Amino acid sequence: MAPNLAREQSLTFEQPDGPVLEGVLHRPNRSGARPVVVVCHGFKGFMEWGFFPSLCRLLADRGFAVVRFNYSGAGQRPGEDRTTDLHAFRGNTHSRELQETLAVLDGLRDGVGGDCVDASRVGLFGHSRGGGAALLAAAHPRAAGRVQALVTWASVATFDRYSDEAKQQWRAQGEFLVLNGRTGQELPLGLGLLEDIEAHAHGGSLDLEAAAARRTAPWLIVHGLADAVVSIDDARRLERAAGGEHALRELEGASHTLGAQHPFAGPTPHLTTALNSTQSWLRRHLG
Repeated sequence: MAPNLAREQSLTFEQPDGPVLEGVLHRPNRSGARPVVVVCHGFKGFMEWGFFPSLCRLLADRGFAVVRFNYSGAGQRPGEDRTTDLHAFRGNTHSRELQETLAVLDGLRDGVGGDCVDASRVGLFGHSRGGGAALLAAAHPRAAGRVQALVTWASVATFDRYSDEAKQQWRAQGEFLVLNGRTGQELPLGLGLLEDIEAHAHGGSLDLEAAAARRTAPWLIVHGLADAVVSIDDARRLERAAGGEHALRELEGASHTLGAQHPFAGPTPHLTTALNSTQSWLRRHLG
């Protein structure tokens, strides 16, 4: 079935000390103010990657207002499928992504999205590194009272994922190149990202296990047992650290992207299972 593009509209979110963030609102198929779900993409991802638009349309069909957006450090504008702003990519940090997630939540609270959005009933969804950003935002004092449901797929349990050798090379060169296997691009990670990790990832504002213990929103953790990018061990670490209501759904044979690719070719069995679990969790906790 073709998507109903008339129900999708562009949004922008202002930041006092950062670039304008660009996103898309998927309007729900029901009238009145509806719970809103904010979707956070991961590393080398973007709001139009693979399953994100289909996930958002599915949730909008179930009666949610849904917002997807690009982190400024993705270095991509709406409609682009590769990084075109290498300066923005190089300057990205985890702390910046947390602040941008909070800026989206604040924008919704302040009326961005219009009368279809009930910004007092918020769900956060994140995939991979975006799962970490969503978790941090759910546990942050600026948002904790509004976030009433959290779902992460293939989330990292720590942002400190680089070997000592890689860090030494990073410091010596002032940047660290990573390959985007889909596009063939070599993308530069700036020194600010390494400094951010070393200053805050252990016991600081970017400590994901501490955030797992602190957050109060009911949390669904979905992770594939065949994930070769982020190990199932990450999901189990988060689950052990989690306080409050939470559930871990391990998917036998599922990869990091649950079998999905970009361009999106339709749902896989693993993706369908994750989608069904996600919408059920959000309906249960957001209404």
